[in-house]
Formats: sequence, C-alpha cells, structure tokens
Amino acid sequence: MRIIGGKARGTKLYTLEGKTTRPTLDRVRESLFNILQFQLKDSIFVDLFAGSGACGIEAVSRGAKKAILCDKSKQAIEIIKRNIEKTNTQNQIEYYQTSFELLLKTKLKEKPNITFIDPPYNTDFAYEAVKIMLENNLIGEDSIIIIETDQEAKIIQQLQNLEIEIMDKRKYGRAHLIFLSQKRKG
Repeated sequence: MRIIGGKARGTKLYTLEGKTTRPTLDRVRESLFNILQFQLKDSIFVDLFAGSGACGIEAVSRGAKKAILCDKSKQAIEIIKRNIEKTNTQNQIEYYQTSFELLLKTKLKEKPNITFIDPPYNTDFAYEAVKIMLENNLIGEDSIIIIETDQEAKIIQQLQNLEIEIMDKRKYGRAHLIFLSQKRKG
C-alpha cells in the first residue's frame, strides 16, 4: 500500500497483519480522492476506522489542513504512528485509540468537512456513526460523508429515516462508496 498523490506520493506504508483489518484498495482510494479533489484543500478530514491511516495521510498529502484518525485497535494505532512519521505528517494528523462512538460524542470538537466511514463489513457501525454525527451537530452545510461498504442496499435502507441525502454512489468490485450530505432544509 502506498500514498497515491500529493506531497507524500509514492511513499510505501506499513500495513496491519491479519484479517481483522480490510484496507481500502489503492484503486478505490485513488478514485475516492479524485472525486474529492476540489473539497480537500484546507479541509478537516476524519477517518473513523483508520486501520493503517492511509486515507487520512492521503488526504493531508493532497491538501487537507488536518486529518483526525480513529481506531480501537492498539496495533492499528502503532501502525498509524509509524506511517505518520514515515510521511512526515505529524503536524497535521491527530489520532485516537478509541471507539468511533466515543470520538464522535466526546473528542471531536470541530465539524469535519469530510468524514470517511469504512467499518468492518456486516456491522451497523456506518448507520450508527451517521446517526451520532447528526445528533451531535457534526455535519456542516458543506460536509461530505463517505461510507465504504459491501452492503449498499442495506446501508441505504438504514439511512432512509435520517436527515441525510445520497449525493452519489460508486462501485469498485465488491466495494461500494456512498456519498452523503445533510438534507437541505426548506
């Protein structure tokens, strides 16, 4: 796995061993960041299930002002620290070894411009994260939320009762990206 674009382009990243973490494929990440290219500059990017930290580091490499990375796994946080050091992005990245719920409810002090949610498949974590973000007023007028899932229909059905709208959907093999924004009032 490597950083695809920006100032850290080409840097090979450390990855987690084992099957508990499923990294976003380079081609999916490249497509994601090509779609987000105009929203990234000076943005606050949050990755709720950061794994190796690749998405947050990619965001900073491509112009995000700050990335906030969250993962419950101690091993993931150790890899994130090493990758931040390797890419020299220490001044732009915060990381937390905590649950996404705790990050959203107590630690996140500013509204992110872009939130990436790539939870373990076969969980309701994506829905729960969006719900908590709405309840805690963490979605701004121009905020974008991206969910990566292999269960697009299930996620879309879950989101129907929330004040959220689907802006776009993309499919890359098994992975689906769903782009969301807060419903406009009026």
